[in-house]
Amino acid sequence: MGSIMSEYRIIKLTEKPEIKEKAANWFHEKWDIPLETYLQSMEAALKGDTVQEWYLCLDGEKIIAGMDVIENDFHDRKDLVPNICAVYTEERYRGNGICGKLLDFAIADNRAKGISPVYLVTDHTNFYERYGWEFLCMVQRAGENKTGRMYIHR
Repeated sequence: MGSIMSEYRIIKLTEKPEIKEKAANWFHEKWDIPLETYLQSMEAALKGDTVQEWYLCLDGEKIIAGMDVIENDFHDRKDLVPNICAVYTEERYRGNGICGKLLDFAIADNRAKGISPVYLVTDHTNFYERYGWEFLCMVQRAGENKTGRMYIHR
């Protein structure tokens, strides 16, 4: 795993703002959320929003994985902030621990800013647990007739 990760690098968008449009397009393609939504959030991060940040794993200049931190990932528990969301790794890069490294990086970055714990909503079971996350509760997803699993990383 160490040798795999040495080929890639993890960055914060605020350290490489020139790739904002490229990153917004990448997330838009993965999650089918309006491009403008990503651009607005990225712009807020670049302007110094203390909660929002975007984390990317690059293979050369190619984005191969990413996630962001926002205040609320479209659920009814407004007290559980901030949320890691839009977690995605390109299929051909999966199984190499990249997501775990990205999660660790984001958690450490938030701790350095005095932000802990962090939360995450998902439909996955038995994935985030391997990276130190604990199931907390079920939450109602905004605008949907379904719930999601809320995890916490302390």
